[in-house]
Amino acid sequence: MAKKTTPFKPALSFPNRTFAYLYSQVEQQKQVLQKIHGVLPATLAQHALHCVVHGKKLLVYTDTAAWASQLRFYNRAILAAIAPVTREPVSIMQIKIKMGADQTEPPPSRKPNIPSAEKIGLIHSHSLTVADGPLKLALLKLSTTLKKLSDASH
Repeated sequence: MAKKTTPFKPALSFPNRTFAYLYSQVEQQKQVLQKIHGVLPATLAQHALHCVVHGKKLLVYTDTAAWASQLRFYNRAILAAIAPVTREPVSIMQIKIKMGADQTEPPPSRKPNIPSAEKIGLIHSHSLTVADGPLKLALLKLSTTLKKLSDASH
């Protein structure tokens, strides 16, 4: 039996510059990440997860704030290492923290620990006996703010 010919070509069989451009972008990002891993110590390189070059800015993604602060020390070395690979000169490096799969929500905001009304009164009464002007003013402001926060939470 003869094979039927279809009148349509699949969409991917046409030459498409968009896909070629996207593939070149992905390859560039892979090369940049390899260069970054080459500059960093092995323990730190494990935590440089992804990178994106956007204009003159390099975004490096890591998993925690502790590793982000360590990566900042390698700013100049990273920018120098990626210079031959990037299309445009990159002059700014930003480090972002990537949320993991188990961290879909940001951590809950912390609540202030407000002292009891008795302790707030003690701070206020002690501030009236202090001789140092700036300290007296600071303690009075503190007792007033704590009183407002205490009243608002009840």
